[in-house]
Amino acid sequence: MTRSIAIFVLCLVLQAGLFGRPADGASMSGFDTNDAAQVWGAALAYIAPRSLQKLSVPQMTLWGLNGLAALDPDLNTTLQNGQLRLYGPDALILAVPAPMDPNDSAGWGKAAASIAAAAYATSPALQAAGTQGIIANFFDELFNHFDPYSRYEPPQQAAQDELMIMGLGGTGLTLAVQGPHIIVAAVAADSPAENTGITAGSIITAINGAPVWPGQLAALNDSMNGIAGSTITLAVLDPDDDAIPPTPQQITLTRGYIPPQTVFVLPGLVPGIAILRITGFNKGTADQFGGAMATLMSQTPPPTALVLDLRGNRGGVLRQAVLVADSLLPGGAIGQAQGRDPDATQNFKAEGSDLSNGARLAVLVDGQTASAAEILAAALADNGRAVVIGSETLGKGLVQTITSLPDGGELFITWSRVLAPRGWPLQSLGVMPQLCTSFGPTSVEMQMASLAKGQDQLAPVLAQTRAMRAPVGVDDVLALRGHCPASIGSDLDLTAAAWVLQNQTAYQTALMH
Repeated sequence: MTRSIAIFVLCLVLQAGLFGRPADGASMSGFDTNDAAQVWGAALAYIAPRSLQKLSVPQMTLWGLNGLAALDPDLNTTLQNGQLRLYGPDALILAVPAPMDPNDSAGWGKAAASIAAAAYATSPALQAAGTQGIIANFFDELFNHFDPYSRYEPPQQAAQDELMIMGLGGTGLTLAVQGPHIIVAAVAADSPAENTGITAGSIITAINGAPVWPGQLAALNDSMNGIAGSTITLAVLDPDDDAIPPTPQQITLTRGYIPPQTVFVLPGLVPGIAILRITGFNKGTADQFGGAMATLMSQTPPPTALVLDLRGNRGGVLRQAVLVADSLLPGGAIGQAQGRDPDATQNFKAEGSDLSNGARLAVLVDGQTASAAEILAAALADNGRAVVIGSETLGKGLVQTITSLPDGGELFITWSRVLAPRGWPLQSLGVMPQLCTSFGPTSVEMQMASLAKGQDQLAPVLAQTRAMRAPVGVDDVLALRGHCPASIGSDLDLTAAAWVLQNQTAYQTALMH
């Protein structure tokens, strides 16, 4: 789903949710049957062909209506003899004909709304919850039968999340003072400023026609931000312009979303080993990573080894993790997503553009490394490109698709399962490190001694993990994960990485598994 709504539109959505209708989402006369029917019908139509597990519309409807009992335990809904029946504590309250067609999502949504309206009329608990509360409880109960990641976000929450994702628009420029001038100190990657060719060092002589001077610096930097879609005009002077007098170029920028910084170059462990930390994956991560790699590899001499720190990285945009993997692999598979919907099935392959020029690579992970970060770590490990160090990762290998509903809410539905290049599922299993730090320094020293001799203590466990195929039993998952339990990263990870990257035999031995 394209997230391109301007911030002022989102504010109007919030205001409409707060002031344009009753706070509980109900109509003035009571339960809003029409709203519920439209929302539930649209949701059932979207879920049925896309959910990872094949489910019938009638079954999902009944699961959702059981959410009424979560609000009022005296209520019970059944599907009997072609009827949806609502029972109270002592008697049948309402029976409505179930749609003849089991795939009639709109019809099932309408029938469910009729049951909910009758329940609302008899239950003070449902009246207190209001239309929006009843709609939300329908989804809560429905998704209790799914996975931990499928969910419904009510309109106000969806709008607030949109605001958090979009944020204020910006130009991507950071200004600074140099002598009597205001200059461009930095240009954010993939920003409006970068896309127009403005470079660091350029002199800004005026903004929106008004001359600028050093005493305004704080206010000028603030003026770079504003509502996404609004414009700002800069008079930009090339410091190398020899014309007399120099003529500033008038450049109008349209403020846009500036991705938060997620890639950081950290102080190196030892000479020749660089550290890059990725805290998450948003729409700017791959560009930020490419820029950081270009800076590192332009050094004299360039680093011969790289530590990629993914500890605490909870994931984000899958495509960005794929692009980062592609920038470190000379070729090969990155992974694949498999689902029932043809659009959910994708194969990701590297195109052969290793930005590190074959530098040795270690990847740090921990129990909080999840989702897209796990996909990146697994791709590098399965291709023999990196040694993974740390503990078992979280094990989130499911991908969600998102749609908007008629009430302004959003639906997140798990529709594909991610497999590592060698075919094993990331869900539940997580990524097993080639050097485990979970059990402390003594265990790490023993593993190091074995690796230095060309032996890997974790080889049998790694082989079992790579041989797993979905679905994986809970007992099998727990048995494997117990060999390197999930833990929080520590300095021991960095110490182990520095040692492995400097020991040729140990590095090559670990890469083999």
